[in-house]
Amino acid sequence: MSQNTCVIAGGGPAGAVLALLLARAGVQVTLLEKHSDFLRDFRGDTIHPSTLQVLHEIGLAGEFLRLPHHKAYSMAIHTDEGTVPVADLSKLESEYPYIAFVPQWDFLNLVTTAAARYPTFRLLMNAEVHGVIREGNAVRGVRYRDPEGEHELRATLTVAAD
Repeated sequence: MSQNTCVIAGGGPAGAVLALLLARAGVQVTLLEKHSDFLRDFRGDTIHPSTLQVLHEIGLAGEFLRLPHHKAYSMAIHTDEGTVPVADLSKLESEYPYIAFVPQWDFLNLVTTAAARYPTFRLLMNAEVHGVIREGNAVRGVRYRDPEGEHELRATLTVAAD
């Protein structure tokens, strides 16, 4: 059993980015992902302008833009009656007025690799959370399984991002 400031269950975009931001701030954080890698087709592949701006602000936009990606500056629906515009992102007052389409596994590898540059970050793959540790009315961590068995991970803050 070990103690962390924060444990995050779920290595998708929300969990991975939160872990990165906390590690950058010097917070001891462990991110648990139940799979052995991020290679799953069911995940979304869109990175929105606000997320691109966050990547810019934390110095990762350049690395992100080197990933193979496509940009969508506008969206429309094609119906029998014609084309209906839905959004024109090119009018956003942003350095990134588009949605970037990139395989989510590439995005998650980018984020967790960046997080791993900080000594306060730890990523546990093949770690499936199956319960929380409760003390009174407070959650104080998680119980998880990995190939070696059952474990407890105590934390001041527990985030479910699964």
